[in-house]
Amino acid sequence: MADALSRLLQDRPWVLADGATGTTLFNMGLQSGDAPEFWNVTETANVHALYKGAVDAGSDLFLTNTFGGNAARLKLHDGQERVGELNRAGAEIGREVADTAGRTVVVAGSVGPTGEIMEPMGALTHALAVEMFHEQAEGLKAGGVDVLWVETISAPEEYKAAAEAARLADMPWCGTMSFDTAGRTMMGVTSADMAAMVEKLDHPPLAYGANCGVGAADLLRTVLGFAAQGSERPVVAKGNAGIPKYVDGHIHYDGTPELMADYAVLARDAGARVIGGCCGTTPEHLRYMREALETRAPGPRPSLDAISEALGGFSSASDGTGDDPAPARRSRRRARG
Repeated sequence: MADALSRLLQDRPWVLADGATGTTLFNMGLQSGDAPEFWNVTETANVHALYKGAVDAGSDLFLTNTFGGNAARLKLHDGQERVGELNRAGAEIGREVADTAGRTVVVAGSVGPTGEIMEPMGALTHALAVEMFHEQAEGLKAGGVDVLWVETISAPEEYKAAAEAARLADMPWCGTMSFDTAGRTMMGVTSADMAAMVEKLDHPPLAYGANCGVGAADLLRTVLGFAAQGSERPVVAKGNAGIPKYVDGHIHYDGTPELMADYAVLARDAGARVIGGCCGTTPEHLRYMREALETRAPGPRPSLDAISEALGGFSSASDGTGDDPAPARRSRRRARG
C-alpha cells in the first residue's frame, strides 16, 4: 500500500502543510534556549494544541516537534540519551491528532540538521551523521509517523546522510534545504544543484524543495529554479511569513495572512505540490492559505516580476545560478511593521 502522502499527492493537485513550530511554542511560553523536544513529555497538552491548530486551520500535513531531536542537538541540553524517547513521544501525540481529524492528515517526522559541520570542512563523518539521523528516524517510526521530513539542511553531505538513514529505517521521506542570500544554501548549493542531487540518491525523497531562508519571494524564486530542471518529483515550498523584525524584545514576522494567501497561490502556480509556511506562520495564516488555494483558479507560472509585485522584492539581484538579475527589492504590499 502506498504511504499516506503519496496517496494524497495522487488524488490532489496540492497538499497544504503546516506553519511554524517554534513561533507557536514561544507564544505558548517556551523560553529561548530551551529544547522544544522536552515538551513532548513535559507539556504534552501544548504540543497537542500545536498540531491540532494546524489541522483545524486546514493543514493536510504537519511536522512533529522534533526538529532538534538528534543526539548532537540534544547533547546541548544533556538529552543525548533520550533521542528515542523524545522523538517517539512527539510522534505519538501527532498520531493521536491525525487519527481523530476525520480526514486524511499526514504526520511528518521533523528531522533538522545536526548543527555540526561535516567532513572535509568539519569533524562530523558521514557514518556518524547517518547513525544520528537513523536513531532519530527509528524513534519517529516507533511513534507512528507516516513520513520522515528532513528540513533546513544546508550541506549536500548532510542531506545524503539523512537519505541513507531513511533507507535504513525503511521509511519514505521528504527533504528540504534552506536557501539564503543570493539563492544558495549556506554551503553554496543552488536550486539546480539540489534538483540534480536528489535524482541521484539511492533512496530519493517523495518530494523535495525549500523551507525557511530569507522570505517568501526568495523561496518562490528557488521553486522556479526547481521547476526549470524538468523533474516530475513533487516540489515542497515552505516559506517564512514575511521578514523578521525585532519588536518590543521579540522577533516578529511582517507577513500578513493576506500576503501568505498570495504566496500559497503563487507557489502552486510556480510548480509546488506541497505548500506550507515556516517561521512566523500561524494558524490564521494557514486558514487564508487554504481558502486561497481552494477558491483561486490556477494561473500561469508566475514571472519574477509578478512574484516581487505580490510579495515584495528579492534579497539579492542573483538567484545563485548565474541567470539574469532579478527585480530589485520593492516595498511590500499588505505588510505590517
